[in-house]
Amino acid sequence: MTKRQAPQQPASPTHPFAIPLVMAAALAVCHGHAMAQAAPDAPRADEKPAAKEPQPAADSSRLETVTVTSNRRLETAQKVSGVVQSVSGDQLRKDGITEVRQLQAAVPGLSIANQEGNVEIFIRGVGSANNTELGDPGAAPHLNGVYIPRPRGLGLMFYDLERVEVNKGPQGTLYGRNALAGTLNIITAQPRLNQFSGYAQGEVSNRSGHGAEAAVNVPIGSDAAIRIAGYQSTKDYGFTNVSTDPVASQLKPAGQENNRALRLSARWEPTEALRFSVVADTGRERGTGYPGANIFSAVTASGLRAEDLDLRHVVYRGAQGDMRNDLWGVLGKVEADLGPVSAEFNASRRSVDFWQRNGQSDGIDWPGRDLSAVNYDNYSTQYWQTLSKSNVYELVLRSNDNQSPLQWTTGLFHFKEKQGVGYLSLADGGCCYWGSEFTMPDVRGKSTAAYLDATYKVAPDWRAIAGFRRTKESKSRYGVGGNLGVVLGGENYDCCYATRWGTEGFQPALLSRPNFDMSKVTTDAQRAQFILQTFLTAGRRDLVGQQLGPVADGSNPNGACIDRPDVNGNGRLSCPRTNPATTNGGFSYLSAWDLPTQQYGTSSAQYNDFRVGVEHDLARDAMVYAKFSTGHKAGGFNDTFATSPIPEVYGPEKLSVLEVGSRNVIELMGRRSVVNLSGFYYDYKNQVFQDLSCIKVNTEVTPNTCNGYSLVNRNIGASRLYGLEGELRMPLPAGFSLDLNAVLLQTKIRNAVVADARAIDYGQGGKAPQISLAGNQLPLASKVSVSARLQQAFALGSGRFDWQALLSYRSSYYLTQYNELDVVTLAGARTSALAAGFPDRQKGFATLNLGVGYTLNRYRIEAFAANVTNEQASTKALVGSSLNVRFLNDARSYGLRVRADF
Repeated sequence: MTKRQAPQQPASPTHPFAIPLVMAAALAVCHGHAMAQAAPDAPRADEKPAAKEPQPAADSSRLETVTVTSNRRLETAQKVSGVVQSVSGDQLRKDGITEVRQLQAAVPGLSIANQEGNVEIFIRGVGSANNTELGDPGAAPHLNGVYIPRPRGLGLMFYDLERVEVNKGPQGTLYGRNALAGTLNIITAQPRLNQFSGYAQGEVSNRSGHGAEAAVNVPIGSDAAIRIAGYQSTKDYGFTNVSTDPVASQLKPAGQENNRALRLSARWEPTEALRFSVVADTGRERGTGYPGANIFSAVTASGLRAEDLDLRHVVYRGAQGDMRNDLWGVLGKVEADLGPVSAEFNASRRSVDFWQRNGQSDGIDWPGRDLSAVNYDNYSTQYWQTLSKSNVYELVLRSNDNQSPLQWTTGLFHFKEKQGVGYLSLADGGCCYWGSEFTMPDVRGKSTAAYLDATYKVAPDWRAIAGFRRTKESKSRYGVGGNLGVVLGGENYDCCYATRWGTEGFQPALLSRPNFDMSKVTTDAQRAQFILQTFLTAGRRDLVGQQLGPVADGSNPNGACIDRPDVNGNGRLSCPRTNPATTNGGFSYLSAWDLPTQQYGTSSAQYNDFRVGVEHDLARDAMVYAKFSTGHKAGGFNDTFATSPIPEVYGPEKLSVLEVGSRNVIELMGRRSVVNLSGFYYDYKNQVFQDLSCIKVNTEVTPNTCNGYSLVNRNIGASRLYGLEGELRMPLPAGFSLDLNAVLLQTKIRNAVVADARAIDYGQGGKAPQISLAGNQLPLASKVSVSARLQQAFALGSGRFDWQALLSYRSSYYLTQYNELDVVTLAGARTSALAAGFPDRQKGFATLNLGVGYTLNRYRIEAFAANVTNEQASTKALVGSSLNVRFLNDARSYGLRVRADF
């Protein structure tokens, strides 16, 4: 592969306003309590909270004030007309959340997967699975408020944190680019003035894990400080290699990690009105990579669904999986108080250097499988390379008079990125088709925007909000893409000789390839040279260099034929000796060369985002709001092939959202508690759906097979989403506290017709039947998502003891757009999705994280456990002909950590 009867649908409400009506009744009850019970010391909506230095964990019996930056200014979360969930770095550590994928346990409605190092973020079922250079994220990741275009290695940012904020719903006005579903903002700890402090911690965990983290804050005079933080973490895979071959059984499974990172932050405030800050970071990931496991054969052979199989028991073979990722970034910021206006300018540069060789497998084990029958001497695999250099510049101006009825924020944003990407898929031992290559040395993206957002107090308790953003962006790329191969004839013109490549020691060229200009590839010698330039070093048992070398250098236009019964039908084929006898040791013929085509792509778009709304204070601590907002995700272009009907360009997606809600601080059991509720309705237009199109059919084998696919993006969909989201934060007696967040979500694809990649017909040139997705649910959209955290802290001896339990539940969801619709061939034959090998419904599941700790003065010891029950859940699926590749959540982890603060 290159890069690249139906289940009954649940009944939907009879009227689209059913949920808002139910919500309105619930709001009335909450508002009545809030008006009667509001405490007098809560901050008003027009008060600007002061930025505070991080403090030790508060008494859990008191309600903690949460500050966020969702409106591009620091304010209390309760004054934000929208849904933003913030989790402090201290709480994440206690919960055992040590990487970005695990964050979804604490944030319902959030789904995060890792495919080949690409972090994919979905919020309320909206996001993007297009993680190649052709696509962009649908939920925008940020670091300290600055956009990150390539979320590879996002987990390396997950240390020495202030907090993590998740804004739900489109943030098109203030955050702009690709904030279609919302934003995920990782905010790191900042230097503190006039304070020498820090911490050091170390941990050991299961899966041979160990790690260390430390930070030191150093004041420089009274107006400057620096903070240095770093971490190192090592842990083994959560998979098991069940191969029985003596060599293959020694392969390390996917998921092994050895990571380290360092961050330097500096802050200088020469006057009260002027502030400079710089954050520089670097990180390194090493390990065995993040490929998924193909369960297609296991399902078709056993008849079992994914939940009845052990997806972590993988039959590895061939090359050892390997991943290397090097990151660095610099962010500089200047903030100035100009009296009635404050100004901020930030400039950021980030670099990604990613390389991965997939640890290839022969699928997973299943009951009754004969593992001794597997061909372990198969080095077919995939190689990935991504180089990215991106710059982000932003100028932000804000009103600075908190007593003015008009509060506004305006800004200019500019982003540019240059990428080089490489992908090589090898078919070791393949006949005629030898692999695929998509390598683009020059991929460029640019986006420029201007925005204005304002809140106006029209009456003492009423405020109008409005915002507008204008965006212009463009993309382009140059490179090569397509299949690699040639038909080689044996004795008596018999077909066809196979080749080998990718064996021990093989090193691909990818972006080091010397030629990307296909106009220079016209003769057989040049074609052979192009294929040989695919790699820097041949594997020890490779054949391709020996077979095509004489063609490339002109010494024998027939190449060099080598009898190898291990790859050529167990001796069925032999090199020409008598017929023909004039090949001089070469093949009887070389024909049907299959080479990549030249890839050019350009796209551009301009669009507007806006929001309008109203906020009303029912009481000091009770606010209701209603707003309408939009968001866009960037468009792009597809791979292009002369014989393919794939459209070249796809446009931006648009999401329009109506949201009404209430944010309240009320008295429950005599204690101030947060009770928030919101309802939302999404209109999703120009929606991009993906499928795999066959770009090459091998007609030399029976049955015919597809020798190459291309991932295709089309603006062919429209969907509707609506739901409710609630939050309860409640201090309890005896040092207890309860945090409860829940999302109820309904999604429905209103129209979309796609090619069913599950039913490609090779007898008709790789065509696939068209299938309607109307009525299906969006992938990764659980109807019910809940996270509940119960914790307690109390004095014990001379110290303080605490414990916490984080329970997360997600109801069932589909992994693909097909929703287990029957597979219907072009000829009309119908098969259930399960029988065809494509079950894609993930059953509902719950995960439990536990933590316990004891703090004595400046010292702390804590134990943690994540995914205690070792729940196995698929977070993404990639399907195509004979493909049902699953990417999983992290397996159970637990350990012990010690920490010293100074």
